Parts: sequence; structure tokens; C-alpha cells
Amino acid sequence: MPYGWRCGPVGAAGAVVLPVTEDGPLRLTLQINDSQPAPEPDDHWETAEEISLLSEDSPIHLATLDPGEVSDAWPQDLPRPQMPLPSSHHGWIRMRLYCHADAPEPGVDDHEERHLIQLWRAPATAPVHPALSEEDRQARAEYTASRTGPVQEYTIGFPQ
Repeated sequence: MPYGWRCGPVGAAGAVVLPVTEDGPLRLTLQINDSQPAPEPDDHWETAEEISLLSEDSPIHLATLDPGEVSDAWPQDLPRPQMPLPSSHHGWIRMRLYCHADAPEPGVDDHEERHLIQLWRAPATAPVHPALSEEDRQARAEYTASRTGPVQEYTIGFPQ
């Protein structure tokens, strides 16, 4: 999913959001709506992206992914977000992601980056992402090429 898109599914019930800020502040707003919210003004955000997620018996969980570890990111003093589940104990949720960064190239420091994640109940539908630029297509091809190739086998012996 790199290059050109900011969000994508991780299995049926999870999503990843890719920020451009490597180290610095990032503002995240999470809205849980009863129905599909109206689009946000385009002059405040990049093109919105949407994906469908399968809600099961657990509440919505927000976490950060750090290199080599997953740490809980929800503030200790706030209750976890809850979205009521239908009687069948699962259902589909639509996730819309808006992003904005004053400095869109990945890097360190304050990029004035902010994200708005909107969630609402809706049937599963195809993802919506912005069109990929030729630069994004080339970067994706280079990324894919760097990930393909012969698998190196490593053997480690342990004393008995």
C-alpha cells in the first residue's frame, strides 16, 4: 500500500494509516457517526479515502505501530470509543480518512500533520482512493522489485 495512498485494510477488521511525519506531533480526530457524514471542505484536506471494515464483538481500538512493537496509543484518562454492535454481533463499518500535512514529503520535525477518521455503519463497498500519479506508480514498482527475489535461507545451530 505504499506510495500514493494513506490508508488501507489489514485483514477484514483492521486498517493502517500512514503518516508522513516520522518524528513530531500529529493531530488525530476520530468521529463515530450514526450515518454517513457530509464530506469535509476540500480546501482543508487532501482527497479523502474510504475503506470498509468488519466490526466484531470488540470495541474500536486505536494503536500506534512502532518499529518492532505495537504500543497502545489511547489516552489513559479517556474511555475507549464504542460503536454499538447489531444483534448479529458483527457488521460492516465504513471508514473515511482525511489527511493534511503542510510538508507532504516524509521526514522529521513538525509537518502540521492532521488526520480525521470518520466511522459509520454501512454495507461493505469497494475502497475509494485517489488516482495514483506516475511518480507513485514508479515508486510502487521499485518497492515491489526490492521486495521480490530469491529468499535467503538462514540456518542457526543450537547446542543440545
